[in-house]
Amino acid sequence: MTTHFTELARRAAVDGRVDAAEVLALRQRGWRDGLMTREEAEAIFALNNALEERDEEWCSFFVGAILEYVLNGTEPRFQCNDAEADWLIAQVDHDGVVESMAELEAMVRIIERAENVPDRLKDYVIAQIEREVLTGTGPTRCGGELSATHISTAEVRILRRVIFASGGHGPASVSREEAEMLFRLKDETLAEENAPEWDDLFLDGVSNYVLGFSHRNAQLDHGRASELEAFMDDNEGSVGRFFGRMLRETPKARNHFGKVFGKKETSPGFTEHAIAGEQITEIEQAWLDRMIEADGEVDDLERRLIARIVEDIE
Repeated sequence: MTTHFTELARRAAVDGRVDAAEVLALRQRGWRDGLMTREEAEAIFALNNALEERDEEWCSFFVGAILEYVLNGTEPRFQCNDAEADWLIAQVDHDGVVESMAELEAMVRIIERAENVPDRLKDYVIAQIEREVLTGTGPTRCGGELSATHISTAEVRILRRVIFASGGHGPASVSREEAEMLFRLKDETLAEENAPEWDDLFLDGVSNYVLGFSHRNAQLDHGRASELEAFMDDNEGSVGRFFGRMLRETPKARNHFGKVFGKKETSPGFTEHAIAGEQITEIEQAWLDRMIEADGEVDDLERRLIARIVEDIE
């Protein structure tokens, strides 16, 4: 297979394309045993880098082959370990950018299909999408759209797939870093015509992060608990400023403030036990307060976020 790939890569470097017959040959001759080695996977990446055009047939082959190598190339299957994540990022990031939607799709599919992936792979993909939103360049821009800041439908869909994927931080569990990334994108694109799906992603993602700590029987692992305690120790903002504004601007929050946003007593054992009850904790109030302070105003999406949290807790 490697010899065939080398010849094919040389031809692709000349005309910048792989036709259907060549893709079929790769499937039939190179992948006949159903296994994918690292040498073969690297040959596929080299070929992909040489292409000027990547049609649907090639992208399907590329994504399937890289998925097969990363998730099934070594035992245990359906796992992406640290070494494989580092290899994948190095292959994609060899020149500092994600070259194609095929590469992006391969990484997203791995995060979706894997039983577990290192957080840095998930964080890498999310960082690439954030960069593309803020610069207006990259494979999600489909040849380049004029706006440098608006969030496209493609970007919303990829972010949703990665944030709520089974691998990484946990099934359908949004991390603090991901929630803060959603706030950054919101603040940078408030004046832009974002994709209609963006509002729902922001509301779903941030409320998932906040309510992930307060749902009945939710458990905190040691690392997450330490992170939260450190945040509270370092936070110098007023816990009540954000919710004070919400009381004035969100009627439903005002009506239910005592029930939903009551202060919950904390103790040294808090970090070792489940968060009980259906209240937003002081930690979550402090985090939301800091996020709303970032741009100095309460915008419509933030009002809707508070209304969503109140509704979900009731």
